Amino acid sequence: MEIKPSTVLVALSGGVDSSLAAALLKEAGWGVAGLHLLLPTSPEKRSAKIDLVKGVAEHLNIPISFEDMEEEFNRLVVDPFTDSYLRGLTPNPCVMCNQVIKFDCLLRNAEKDGIRYIATGHYVRLIRGESQSVELFRGKDRDKEQSYFLHRLTRSHLERSVFPLGDMTKEKTRSLAQEMKLPTRLEPESQEICFIPGNDYRRFLEHREGPGLEKEGDIIDRTGRKVGEHSGTYQYTVGQRHGLGIASSRPYYVMEIRPEGNQVIVGRKEDLFSRSVDADSFNWVNGAPPERSMKVMAQIRYRHDAASGRLEIISPDKVRLEFDEPQSAVTPGQALVCYGGERLLGGGWIRRKAQGA
Repeated sequence: MEIKPSTVLVALSGGVDSSLAAALLKEAGWGVAGLHLLLPTSPEKRSAKIDLVKGVAEHLNIPISFEDMEEEFNRLVVDPFTDSYLRGLTPNPCVMCNQVIKFDCLLRNAEKDGIRYIATGHYVRLIRGESQSVELFRGKDRDKEQSYFLHRLTRSHLERSVFPLGDMTKEKTRSLAQEMKLPTRLEPESQEICFIPGNDYRRFLEHREGPGLEKEGDIIDRTGRKVGEHSGTYQYTVGQRHGLGIASSRPYYVMEIRPEGNQVIVGRKEDLFSRSVDADSFNWVNGAPPERSMKVMAQIRYRHDAASGRLEIISPDKVRLEFDEPQSAVTPGQALVCYGGERLLGGGWIRRKAQGA
C-alpha cells in the first residue's frame, strides 16, 4: 500500500544516498526537512561535512537542523564497541548506531517538530499492508542492500519510516544525483567505520585504552599445545590467518579469543566450520512468530551469502540456528540476521560458546 506524500524528516549524512533520498521525496511532493547528526570526528572534517550538508539543503531549498550527538554516540556506540573487543568479541557498531542513534534521534526530532515520517538513504524496501502491517524487505540492489544493518529496528520505527532508494541500484543513484546536480554527487562511498581513522581498529583501541592494552600471552591449538605468542588478544578476530607468526607447513586460523586467560586459540581451515550458532538479544522486527521452529535464510555477517537453516526459538530473545550446510568463521559479537525469503525477520548477537562446547 502506497502512502500519500506528507511531511518527512530526512537524515542528511553528507553522502550521495541521503541527499538523493531527500531530493526524490521533495520531487514527489513531500514536505522535506533535513537533520544532520554531529558525530565524533576531527574539527576539519566536521566543518567540511557541515558545509556540504548546508549546500545540499540550499540546493533543495529545504530547512536543515543539526544535533550534536557526540556524547551519546561515545556512550552508546563507541564504549560498547571498545568493551566488546576487550571481551574477545568482534562487534558491529553500525548496527547499534542505526538503532540507538540515527533512528531514535530522527523520531525524537520528528515528534518535537510535528513531522509525520522519517527517511534515510538505506537500500531497503518497506511494504505496507492494508491492515497497518509493515514489513522490511531486502533492497533491489543485492550488492548494496542494507537490511542486515537495520535488524534492531522495531515496528514503531518502521511505521514512521520511508526508504526512497529501496528499488534502486547504486548505479542509478549516482546517475540521478548527476542529473539533479546534487552537491554530493561526486562524494566517494565510505567503506570505513566512521569513528575509526583509516579503519585501523587496533590503533584506535591502543590510543583509547593506553599502553597497558598490549599484554603478551600464548597462542594455542585445539589440543592446548602452545604454538606461538601474541602481544594482545584485541589484535585478533575469528577467521584471521595472517599475522599469527606461527611456523607451520599448513596455515593456522584464529578460532577463538579468550581474553580471560589471555589466549588466542587457533586451528586449521576445516576447524572453522560450524553447523549451529546461538544468538541472544534477538530482536523480532514485527514480533516473534507463533512457531517455535521455522526454516529461514540467515547471514552471520554483512558480506556473508545467506544460507538456509532451521531456526529454533529457545525464548523470546534467544535462538539457535542449525544450518543445512556448515558455515565458516561464525564470529561472536557479530549479528545473526534471519530472513523469510526477502523479508527481514530479525536478528541477534552471536554468542561465544562455552569452552569445550
